[in-house]
Amino acid sequence: MERLDVLVIGAGLSGIGAAYHLKTECPELSYAILEGREAIGGTWDLFRYPGVRSDSDMFTLGYRFRPWKSGKAIADGASIKAYIEETAADHGITEHIRFGHRVVRAEWSSESGRWTVIAKHGEETRRFSVRFLYACTGYYDYERGYTPDLPGLATFGGTVVHPQHWPQDLDWSGKRIVVIGSGATAITLVPALADRAASVTMLQRSPTYVAALPSVDRIAEALQRVLPGDVAHAAARWKNVLRGMFYYGLAKSRPELMKRVLKKEASRAMPDVDVNAHFTPRYDPWDERLCVAPDGDLFRTLQSGKANVVTDRIAKITETGIALESGKTLETDILITATGLNARLFCGLDLVVDGTPVKLSETVAYKGMMYSGVPNLASAVGYTNASWTLKCDLTAEHVCRLLNFMRDHHVAIVTPRAGDDVETEPLLDLKSGYVQRALDTLPRQGKRAPWRLHQSYVRDLLALRFGRVDEPELVFTDPTARRAQPTTMEQAHV
Repeated sequence: MERLDVLVIGAGLSGIGAAYHLKTECPELSYAILEGREAIGGTWDLFRYPGVRSDSDMFTLGYRFRPWKSGKAIADGASIKAYIEETAADHGITEHIRFGHRVVRAEWSSESGRWTVIAKHGEETRRFSVRFLYACTGYYDYERGYTPDLPGLATFGGTVVHPQHWPQDLDWSGKRIVVIGSGATAITLVPALADRAASVTMLQRSPTYVAALPSVDRIAEALQRVLPGDVAHAAARWKNVLRGMFYYGLAKSRPELMKRVLKKEASRAMPDVDVNAHFTPRYDPWDERLCVAPDGDLFRTLQSGKANVVTDRIAKITETGIALESGKTLETDILITATGLNARLFCGLDLVVDGTPVKLSETVAYKGMMYSGVPNLASAVGYTNASWTLKCDLTAEHVCRLLNFMRDHHVAIVTPRAGDDVETEPLLDLKSGYVQRALDTLPRQGKRAPWRLHQSYVRDLLALRFGRVDEPELVFTDPTARRAQPTTMEQAHV
């Protein structure tokens, strides 16, 4: 059994970022990354559908420590994957990755103060003994996407594709295509498919808010011309952080104003499309994640007539198409179910603490990175209202600060403890389907810090980069001394 100080699960955007911080801030610690796939990239290796791209700008989705140098603020999936791979190679991280290792179980022993992690590598079972477990696995099920119960789907005579598992040999030239869905994946696919297909229809049960965003950040380009590289990157990053916070705050505080702005933008771009019917949702902006169309590509495609949108409900799927509740029929050759993800923390691995299985739904999230009653474990979970990496970078910094505190104060175990006085509520307040379907499997959050998820980069920056590490809600323990250790730096020096 291999023994390590830290084991990172996942070699995607957050896993490579975590490894960078471990190497630079905790250089004396041994670590490895277990990656279930055979490549670096995570989401950006898995998703290969046409047009796949970021839905956040790369100045914030990219790493703080490695400036994004391309002129494109909204980048394609292949470019993001290459960026992650280059980061890993340049910082000597690739050699620490064990590819094809799918973690299935992690068992904690308070007696030894270590996790035993069990991974499948082909037909082999491999075990690792580690002091600290760091899950950078994302938030959804990599094995399968979400497909609702579509009556008659089995009778369809054409091709059915879920974007999460796009067949690379699929030829859609001259084909009639229906994309079921209206989220980020659907609005990415429709423009990407339209030029080669005979027809493309986006079939949505209900409308989604879509905002046009320039694919090139002109202000960032200007900053790069007049400022040193790192300074220009930091300035562009903060500009985009603050802009995102402003619009999110405006949407939550003045939803009617934001509705008017989004509707006006869509109407101006698509005068021949019924915006009231197809782009005016019943919910408020940011009750679900706001979708982005780079340079308004979806709007241009619909306005040009290369694709169309239908808002209706499916009555049944037939051998040749889709019968709608309105009585209309959509004839199609290829049916794309862009119907979402299955949320699944830790890729479904079994967590066991001292012989008792952990039910995440019975835990409370501590600073959005640890879980009450679960020792020596952290996870990287990004924002729902901003770039994923913004939060993951802060989490990695704080994990390293925590590990260094434990080293300096000679303690081996740290466990968040939520008292009975901590009132809880659902972890996320989004109304998106993938969130609502998974709420009963997710941890809870508290109504006060440090159990509260603020979804605010500035508040998290102060708490995670500059705030105290030895919070009273953390219990530090030394298994060799069999006694609880002080929970503050001042007491630990006594």
